[in-house]
Amino acid sequence: MGKVNLAEKFALISEHWRPKVVGELNGQEIKLVKFQGEFPWHHHEAEDEMFLAVKGSFCIEFRDKTVELAEGEFVIVPRGVEHRPVADEEVEVLLFEPKNVLNTGNIEDEKFTAPVGDKI
Repeated sequence: MGKVNLAEKFALISEHWRPKVVGELNGQEIKLVKFQGEFPWHHHEAEDEMFLAVKGSFCIEFRDKTVELAEGEFVIVPRGVEHRPVADEEVEVLLFEPKNVLNTGNIEDEKFTAPVGDKI
């Protein structure tokens, strides 16, 4: 029942596209991730995802539109919807999703697929 300082936790993250679990509740995980560039197109068959911009701005691209997120804004990506995050500059993002979700969803990618449940 201790507090979590997001700035301190983000300072521990040195790799892009490698989400780190910082909390769990009711079968959900709160994850922090830094990224820059384009992530592969993918979807999550059974899970919704929430992306919250903590520092910086980025886009979530969908096949039919793009959602731009500034600091303090979030978007929920419904299960089954193909998408990809894109950031011109490094961003810090909070993710909220069910426990043990693979970050690349329906694809395996040597560069982008991260270990599940990696905590800081």
